[in-house]
Amino acid sequence: MTNLLRTSVVFLLLIPPTFAQEKTQAVAMTKRAMTVDDLFAFQRVGAPTLSPDGTGVCYASSEITDAKNNKSVSRLWLVPTDGSLPARQLTNPAAKDMNPKWSPDGRWILFESTRSGSLQLWAISPFGGEARQLTSLSTGAGTAVWAPNSRHIAFVSAVYPEFSALPFKESDAKNKAKADEIEASPVKARVFKKLFYRHWDSYVEDKRQHLFVIDLTEETPGELKAGEPRDVTPGDRDSYPTSTTFSGTQDFAFSPDGSHLIFTAVPKENEAWNTNYDLCRVPVTGGTTEWETLTTKSSAADGLPTFSPAGNKIAFRSQRKPGYEADKWEVMIASCNPDGSLTSDPVSLTSQIDLSFDEILWRNDGQLIVTAEQKGSKPVFGLAINKPNELEKTQSTGTCANLSLSADGQILICNNSRMTFPNEVFSTFLEKDVMASKTPGLNLSRANAKLLEQLDLAEPTSVSVKGADGDPMQMWVVTPPGFDKTKKWPLAYLVHGGPQGAWMDGWSFRWNPMIWAAQGYVVAAPNPRGSTGFGQRYTDQISGDWGGRCYIDLMAGLEFLEQQSFVDTDRMFSAGASFGGYMMNWFQGHTTKFKTLVTHCGVYNFESMYTTTEELWFDEYEHGGPPWGPNRESYERHSPHRYAANFKTPMLIIHNDLDFRVPVSEGQQLFTALQRQGIPSKFINFPDEGHWVLKPANSHYWHSEIFSWLKEYCPPGPR
Repeated sequence: MTNLLRTSVVFLLLIPPTFAQEKTQAVAMTKRAMTVDDLFAFQRVGAPTLSPDGTGVCYASSEITDAKNNKSVSRLWLVPTDGSLPARQLTNPAAKDMNPKWSPDGRWILFESTRSGSLQLWAISPFGGEARQLTSLSTGAGTAVWAPNSRHIAFVSAVYPEFSALPFKESDAKNKAKADEIEASPVKARVFKKLFYRHWDSYVEDKRQHLFVIDLTEETPGELKAGEPRDVTPGDRDSYPTSTTFSGTQDFAFSPDGSHLIFTAVPKENEAWNTNYDLCRVPVTGGTTEWETLTTKSSAADGLPTFSPAGNKIAFRSQRKPGYEADKWEVMIASCNPDGSLTSDPVSLTSQIDLSFDEILWRNDGQLIVTAEQKGSKPVFGLAINKPNELEKTQSTGTCANLSLSADGQILICNNSRMTFPNEVFSTFLEKDVMASKTPGLNLSRANAKLLEQLDLAEPTSVSVKGADGDPMQMWVVTPPGFDKTKKWPLAYLVHGGPQGAWMDGWSFRWNPMIWAAQGYVVAAPNPRGSTGFGQRYTDQISGDWGGRCYIDLMAGLEFLEQQSFVDTDRMFSAGASFGGYMMNWFQGHTTKFKTLVTHCGVYNFESMYTTTEELWFDEYEHGGPPWGPNRESYERHSPHRYAANFKTPMLIIHNDLDFRVPVSEGQQLFTALQRQGIPSKFINFPDEGHWVLKPANSHYWHSEIFSWLKEYCPPGPR
């Protein structure tokens, strides 16, 4: 894979090859610009699961059937791994079938479904027949995993902890009665006694996420029957991550002998400002409120447990810095017994590798397959346990995720996306002892092939500019349909959230550079200081410095674009969400280069943000403690509200009532400051959305309102 982060500034001042390419007349006749409606016409392909023998893949694909009324369905599909046949539909519900998991013996596919009215677990034979409902908990069931012998299933359900030690039938009845009582009561008051009473976009309601186990039997062949669920983690503690930051593709697993569950446990106390997630262990028989902690020597986050094929080793990922959610994730390994208890101290296989790892799979007892962001993409790597700190990289492109591996380790399945296409399912046949020469490989699902063939989507170009301290900043640039380099085009400068995140060569249904380009804008998506995938130092340098190096990086990227002959410097705007929204608010007080700004759910006042957000560890690490502590100045130095007297640029604000990460008061304060000074501004509020706008009807309105605003202040198209 070519290096996306070129360091030659002289080369970068030349027009990149993609910019210089004009669309041919033939292409213009056969392709069209993408529309907002197209975003809702795409199939949304989920994580694949591979049959143990490697012959077939199952995945879910959702389809929006009525965007105006927020209606969609999700179905399961089967396809052979060699691509010899097209995918065939396995289920056809009127509701949603999701998250399939193939049993280790290959005889069943477990999945989640809403077909009974609530989210429950079902199973179906890959050879056909009717699906069977396995659970009917009043609190729902999801996120399930199989035991190695295919005779037990573990899953997650959020329950009231005060009933969790009771026999299941009694506990479930009391959970239902309490929920019904709350629903029926005319008094809707909520009472809180500790923090983390709400998260992202919903109230916790004093529930805890517990792990349950059910036993499976077949009284007659092909007739799968589920036993009574057992709550194996009773008590007032979450046994599943409440923060997606510390959740991986697998947050719990059966021990190799099936006798225990090893899981990512939420901190026992101070969970709103404590990141010490641990790996814990409990017997699948239940009956205990005492969890054995396996990662006692770590005071930062641990998670993602996965066992070797022989069952004598466990791999997981771990951070080193307490309180820091964006610390590098290292791949750890330890020896273990068949019951999952450790027989050696964990050691890091990647301590000297400047990458943060997302997924971990055992290929065999000596090799792991892992993923990590790297310079705007997410490749697949091989990692031999006898060669720590040495990675074997595949020639992957775009963003690879949701890996699944055949039992013999020879077939790798994953989702892959790029800026030019959404998630699809790909298969790669690995060489015997080394990683494949190329991933993602063969597109098996091809769920969006027909629609993509109609669309004029330009390949993104990666450039690099010299930013703060002389360090390079990588940036993606996308040109609009019908691009002509001899004309002047308006610029859309998009800033990502996080701040520890990145613009990836991948697809998004929320902030999609292609749909912005399709309006008639040259789109730039920079990865400034704080971005992930460019080394941990680069990521760390945003902390306590939100308006510092990052702002300098972004201005350097803008200066580079202003020097391009095809950019109309009189028609430039910037937009961003979350941290990107913060940067729009910072731009408002520090530059007048943009004709307008669009801020979505952005931080405006660091002090009010701290006392209204839910995950306090984030602000406390960024600023070195709470705002009443010795580092108060850190909250003040880079808070946009302190520069309100400098505001001049017309601004569109979007902020939502159910956003508990960056509460709606941040947007309200900003709107007040703009209106009081007579600055053209508009505030769009979604009372039924959180940090993102997810409902199809709302998303369509979101896009329409933004693009209408931009046409007024920054008209699209060439001049």
